Amino acid sequence: MNKRILFALSAALALPVMAQTAIDAYQLSRYDLRGTARFMSMGGAFGALGGDLSTLNQNPGGIGVYRKSEIGFTLDIDMQSTQTKSTIDKIKESQTKVGVNNFGYVGSAYTGSDIMPFFNWGFSYGRVNSFNRRYRGSVDMNGSLSNYIAGFTTADGWDSGYLESSEANYWDRNHAPWLSLLAYNSFMINPVGGTTNQYNGLWKNGATYGVSDFDVEEKGFVDEYEINLGGNFNDIVYWGIGVGITDIDYQQAVYYEEYLNNACIPVIDQGGNVVAGQPQQTPGDVGFGLDSYKHINGTGVNVKAGLIVKPINELRLGFAVHSPTYYNLNQSNDGIVDYGYGYNTDPLKPGYTESPIESYSWKFRTPWRMMVSAAAVLGSSAIVSVDYEYRPYQNMVTKFADGDDCNDVNGDIKNYYKAANIIRLGAEYRVTPNFSVRAGYAYESTPTGAEVRNDEMMVYTSSPYDTGTTPSYTLDNSTQYITCGLGYRYKNFYADAAYVHKSRTSEFHPYTGSNGYTANPYTAEVKDNNNSIVLSLGFKF
Repeated sequence: MNKRILFALSAALALPVMAQTAIDAYQLSRYDLRGTARFMSMGGAFGALGGDLSTLNQNPGGIGVYRKSEIGFTLDIDMQSTQTKSTIDKIKESQTKVGVNNFGYVGSAYTGSDIMPFFNWGFSYGRVNSFNRRYRGSVDMNGSLSNYIAGFTTADGWDSGYLESSEANYWDRNHAPWLSLLAYNSFMINPVGGTTNQYNGLWKNGATYGVSDFDVEEKGFVDEYEINLGGNFNDIVYWGIGVGITDIDYQQAVYYEEYLNNACIPVIDQGGNVVAGQPQQTPGDVGFGLDSYKHINGTGVNVKAGLIVKPINELRLGFAVHSPTYYNLNQSNDGIVDYGYGYNTDPLKPGYTESPIESYSWKFRTPWRMMVSAAAVLGSSAIVSVDYEYRPYQNMVTKFADGDDCNDVNGDIKNYYKAANIIRLGAEYRVTPNFSVRAGYAYESTPTGAEVRNDEMMVYTSSPYDTGTTPSYTLDNSTQYITCGLGYRYKNFYADAAYVHKSRTSEFHPYTGSNGYTANPYTAEVKDNNNSIVLSLGFKF
């Protein structure tokens, strides 16, 4: 029996049902290139520069550079374009979102001390990540989701008596995987003749053929509210510390459907009704759709500390470390299967089955982050800067609501994910005393290991309690940003504009491969090409 099922049965009386996964953990830990227009136009390479409202979220030592107070805000027009490439076609989805990307205030006070001449404090709001994305596709199939579910339901030894919808409170009492329950009661999986714990799916190799469609919509955000203190020592060492409070909201809706010909459908009577418990037979046609939904929201807290050192006027060196963000989260999820079965000459008979809406709480710890930076100030006209960030995604940790580690999910995290390396480059040239041009580039390596990308290990999309109903998942490859911008200064007023192009490739998997169940899943390439126009306005006093 699956180790997760054994664990669930032994702990069911002590703990609530849960469905968080390693895939969810990564999704909640991501950060995007977001901030003020100046920050974004230079690729976010501000770790050794400071003096910008975005540095409160990046290197708190940047607040020590301030010698005046500042207030500013940023508007963002995000034009999102996602293209899915599959075995049948390419499908493109587009949407445009407008929002306030950043707002902040820094106060600066002259102390009169030669040792620490300025003491500064600041508050900022920033949208550090947006989950908004939609993509869909169609593919020729070489296997079926039903066979995958039949495989793990058989391997876990679930008796059909535990899966019957006629059993009172069967969703809660039996602790069977919700995908098994949905599949059994929609006749996607059926007992092998004469058995009650072995199951067949709908696909028969060499005979069945068909097409599947998928439609994925993600919504939500990660907002961070930052409170910072800082100053400088002898105008050489600039320091800062900060506390970040995060607000997170993530929603995902996935609709997956299959249309199969010559499938292993169950026996159907003359009235077009499926006869439960009878041996399967071919030929037959089937159409089914799995509609899954999840919603995760909550709040978190982290601390940050950073330094900027100016050994000579032409050189700046920066260092910052961010603690993990410690989240308290709430999650709800549910699923519905609609279906129809029939022989080749008969119409399909429709029906549906659905899970309850399950809600629960859990705790989560994101990876810590470390940044080192350097910047060269070339006379009074030019700046060149570079940042390196290390983000170890394999250090993410999930916990039950009572604080105990969820060891199975944490083991999956270490198997699927690795550290991401981020490089950010930026440059600014002052054309006139009032007008500047800027450019930048940023690159983030893939956070997923080669084995999981190549389907060489099984990917679990449900927790030890198997209450999730979303078998699909998406794995990110590398992400790149190309940026440029303009800046204008007049006395104490400034206006900055930026253009940001983001390119990211991912792989959509309808369900896991390398599972021993001969389900033969396909993959589809998902490519994001997003373009943003960013405007910041501010005043220093």
